[in-house]
This record gives sequence, structure tokens and C-alpha cells, in this order.
Amino acid sequence: MIRILISDDHAIVREGIKQILADTDDLVVAGEATNGHEVIELVRGEDWGMGLLDLAMPGKDGLETLKEIKREKPKLPVLVLSIYPEEQYAVRALKAGASGYLTKESAPEELIAAIRKVSQGGKYISASLAEKLASHLEVDADKPVHDTLSDREYQVMLMIASGKTVKEIADETCLSVKTVSTYRVRALSKMGMKNNSEFTYYAIKHGLIS
Repeated sequence: MIRILISDDHAIVREGIKQILADTDDLVVAGEATNGHEVIELVRGEDWGMGLLDLAMPGKDGLETLKEIKREKPKLPVLVLSIYPEEQYAVRALKAGASGYLTKESAPEELIAAIRKVSQGGKYISASLAEKLASHLEVDADKPVHDTLSDREYQVMLMIASGKTVKEIADETCLSVKTVSTYRVRALSKMGMKNNSEFTYYAIKHGLIS
């Protein structure tokens, strides 16, 4: 029996995952967390077969949490199950140590298959994501500018590009307005941009948002 720790701040998502896995004989949800801090405490306190991790959680975000999980338990397989499309976060998640990446639009059968593969030490990625990874591995002088951003700078840039205000981002990420503004300024500087409209244009042009 594979003991799974699921991490998502939405109760309805956690219940849905439990329902999907209820019909399997080898998979059981043995623990639940609603934020990054709870995840780390549970990872430290017990042994798990694998972790199922959301990226959009309050406070400590998913990528930060993932990196800390891998520092605490390097061999613990983690499958990211996210609302964000692959184009936005999949490569960053895999670089941070995830064993696979699925969007929440995936079919239940695909989730079960991914959990089984990851828990057995394998990697689970889609064909389109495999192509993205291959392109990132190439030595390329024309690497996208957004690759120079830290995970938080990148997150803030995408949220601004999607039309959110600094205040809305602060509320959603549990950061202060001042901190979000700092990440915005750093991202603008690194990308050689002057305003939010340039974020939006860039993100659409590079397929990061639709």
C-alpha cells in the first residue's frame, strides 16, 4: 500500500483526490496538508510513499515547499498537481526536484497512472513537456529572459501579466504589498522592462498566458 500525502488548500480538491483513489487497492491518502508549513511538518514527522503537491498555496508557495521537501527527504517522490498549465511552471517544478507534473484538468485515470509511476521511482511527464525539457537542456544563447527570474519574481510577473494588482497578489500569496512590489521591480529590471503592460505583452508572446 502506497501512503500518499496530499497538499492543497482547497478541501474540495483533497476530497476529490480521495474519491478518485478510493477505488484502488494499492493507493491510500494517509495525510493532508493545506499549506507549505503543514507539508514540511508532516514530511519530517512520518514516512510517506510519495507526495502530491499543489503549487498555489498560501504563505510558503509550492516551489519553495518542494525544494524544502527535497532537502528534508531527498528520496521522497513528489508529483505536482497544479491548476497552472505546463507552459508556466512545469520546467521549474522539475528543476526543483519534482518527479512529475500534472494539471488539474487531467483525467482521473492519468492521475492514478502518474501516482503509481512516480511512487515506484519513475518520472511522469507529458510528450509536450518532454519537448520543453529537451529545449531547456540545449545550450542556447537565446534562452528566454524570464528564465533569469527567481521563482517568486516569475510568479509575480505572471500574476501581473494576468491582470492582478499588487494588492490582489499580496492577498493571494500572503505576502506584504511592499514585498510583492519589490519582486515586481526586480523582475522589471532583470527583463529590461518599464511597466506592467510589457509584462503582459511578453507573457502572451511567449505563450505563458493565454
